[in-house]
Amino acid sequence: MAHLTNPGPFHPSIPRPLHNPASAPAPAAAQPQVHDHGAAPANHNHDHLTSTTQLRTATPGASQPLMKSPSATHALIRGDRTAGMLTMSDDHVMMNQILATHAPDGRDVDVRPLLYLVEDILNRATEHVDFIIKGTQAQIEMEEKAQQANYIAMLEALTFTIDRIACELSYKALRGSDPHATTTAIFSFLSSYAWDAKLVLSLSAFALNYGEFWLLAQIYSTNQLAKSMAILKQLPSLLEHTAPLKPRFNALNTLIRTMMDVTRCVVEFKDLPSMYISPDAPALASAMTLIPTAVYWTIRSMVACATQISSLTSMGHEYGVSATESWELSTLAHKLQNIHEHLRKQLNLCYQHIEEKKDVDTFHMLLKLFDPNVAHIDNMKHLKALIYAGDDKLPLLDGATRRKVGLEVLRRRNVLLLISSLEFSGDELAILEQIYSDTRMHEAGMQSHYEVVWIPVVERSGVPLSEETRTRFEALRSSMPWYSVEDPFLIEKPVMRFIKEVWHFRTKPILVVLDPRGKVLSQNAIHMMWIWGSAAFPFTSYEEEKLWSKETWQLNLLIDGIDPLILDWVHRCTIYSYVYACIHTYYMQLIRDFELNLDQIKDGKYIFLYGGDDMEWISKFVASARTVASAFGIPLEMVYVGKSNKREQVKKVAAIIKERKLSHCWEDPAMVWFFWTRLESMMFSKIQLGRADDLDPIVQGIKKLLSYGREGGWAVLSEGSNILVNGHSTTVLPTLVDYVKWRGNVAEKGFNLSFIEYHDQLHNVAHPCCRFEFLATTKAPESIRCPECHRVMEKHTAFVCCHDEQAIPDSLFAS
Repeated sequence: MAHLTNPGPFHPSIPRPLHNPASAPAPAAAQPQVHDHGAAPANHNHDHLTSTTQLRTATPGASQPLMKSPSATHALIRGDRTAGMLTMSDDHVMMNQILATHAPDGRDVDVRPLLYLVEDILNRATEHVDFIIKGTQAQIEMEEKAQQANYIAMLEALTFTIDRIACELSYKALRGSDPHATTTAIFSFLSSYAWDAKLVLSLSAFALNYGEFWLLAQIYSTNQLAKSMAILKQLPSLLEHTAPLKPRFNALNTLIRTMMDVTRCVVEFKDLPSMYISPDAPALASAMTLIPTAVYWTIRSMVACATQISSLTSMGHEYGVSATESWELSTLAHKLQNIHEHLRKQLNLCYQHIEEKKDVDTFHMLLKLFDPNVAHIDNMKHLKALIYAGDDKLPLLDGATRRKVGLEVLRRRNVLLLISSLEFSGDELAILEQIYSDTRMHEAGMQSHYEVVWIPVVERSGVPLSEETRTRFEALRSSMPWYSVEDPFLIEKPVMRFIKEVWHFRTKPILVVLDPRGKVLSQNAIHMMWIWGSAAFPFTSYEEEKLWSKETWQLNLLIDGIDPLILDWVHRCTIYSYVYACIHTYYMQLIRDFELNLDQIKDGKYIFLYGGDDMEWISKFVASARTVASAFGIPLEMVYVGKSNKREQVKKVAAIIKERKLSHCWEDPAMVWFFWTRLESMMFSKIQLGRADDLDPIVQGIKKLLSYGREGGWAVLSEGSNILVNGHSTTVLPTLVDYVKWRGNVAEKGFNLSFIEYHDQLHNVAHPCCRFEFLATTKAPESIRCPECHRVMEKHTAFVCCHDEQAIPDSLFAS
């Protein structure tokens, strides 16, 4: 197995015969040398290892008979092993001996490709089930790296060293030498190497012997050369008596796998990136203190395993299994497992530290990338930083074709990033889909103005996603007609931090708008989308200001895009109002002469939008409104639009209204949700623009509606699109009930003015309380004025829980 080689540039000439290090006086105590770099080179004490030639040609002397009987050798091995275990009691002295041999010369040996080869050998030799079933990426990497010239050269340079250690393991195992002395000799021979290199080189030597043993065992029955060699090693006899030897091989395999676990750990520590973790980091410092001990006991375990194999091949299956041998293997395995657990724990802490550092760097990179003062050619850097930077997978799913696509489909396009958690309201999604579909339909045959990409924000409580979370994600993704991120785990933690801290994402969906160069045009255009839909493109603050400049406090603003029937009423009324205006101009003089009050001529329709959840109030309100309309002969339409909360209760009230045919009502909960969401969006839009002026009639009207929608009933009366009254239940119903008190003013002032004046009188007395609720997950304004009294409102913290199932007494459902 072993052979003479050119030692190469890394090694001195073949050394002289060794002396027994165990017989030498113990060296002075030495502190653990945590770092190898920068240490001064030391003289290589290679004479602790017997030369290859001497191992093969040693001549027995007086103290070494030509042939020992199996029983005598058996006793010698057991005796030496027991003595060796007894000398392990003083760990401090022992480790001082090992540390005294450590004199790294600063060379940097990449042991990864060598470790891949060793793992492949030992996994196959120990019939590692996971390795055989799954295969390993390490095997693929090993094959690729083995082809590279620099690795081949490195392996050639290390062959001499590996061969020397392999010979030492075999020779000392046959002689029954003290295990600690053999281990110390190996450390002395490898004194100039770093800890990870010592370990991998020693494991390579052991794999060379162990792999040869099992290679012959696997092929001797089909290969004549292997058969002849196997007979020399007594393998056929061993394999015929596998049953009694099985416990020993199981113990060997357990220890070997633990040796590999520790080795991988030590190599991983060496590969930690110094730019993200410094040697004085607590986890790394703690591990580096333990690594010399870990390397010692791993090599010591190799010596024990080599002794077991040598005893089997030299003495056959009659060697048997003693309690001492089983105890030694199990003790070493237990000790190494404890060491591995501690190292793995520290390694995980190191990885966590590195991950945190990388996350901070990524976060700062995102801040620089999205700096509005920095110009870019296109948006690819931004999208890759947010979604996925690699080229090895397609990170998007096309909602139209259900195929995976790359980020290139978004290059130099306006991109709307729809960011949400998996708690995505069905109403929100339905309305967004409708807006998106309408836009695509109107742009048929033309390139769309923008592309939408859904970015899911999923907290990583576990890897992989739970079945429930995965199902919810896939269900949401499958319902979206636009692009979506293919896997929520593509969105990394620093990206989620950026989304939350910079773009202020909480729980409700936001819509971030990027122009073709990746510049952020709007951190949240969802409000503009709810109010104006795609008409708000390109969703800039300038466009938002321009759209608001065209709006007035009218019914069109409140119900635009929600109920076509109401819009039809409004449009018809607008035509009638135009005709009425012409008639009014023509007959102005006649009015003076004949005292004809054209306010009594009503060609248009009056519309009551109303809401609430008090069925008793609703019944009285509808009846009173019908009475007033009949008394004054005005055409009246009424629409129930619910309230901003208590969804289930609103659905029940709508069902009652429909059953009793009280008025028109919105049966689709999505319409009710959209009405109130648009109102909230209008409020947030005004706040974002800094235009929440208390003198703005739109702001005042929105504030009142949002406040009334939380408590009690409310109603908005309009003539066509012109809003006359926006009132609370405590003022609107009394105005209708007491119409006899103000009907006398109609002949002089007209219906509109008479109704408004009487309502305002009641309002000035009642002054209903106002309140606004902002979720803790949304960005609330610092202060807000009451729309009734215009004083700054007090800020309170509220905990709200609405139980819709107990909202309406069963008696109200009686027919």
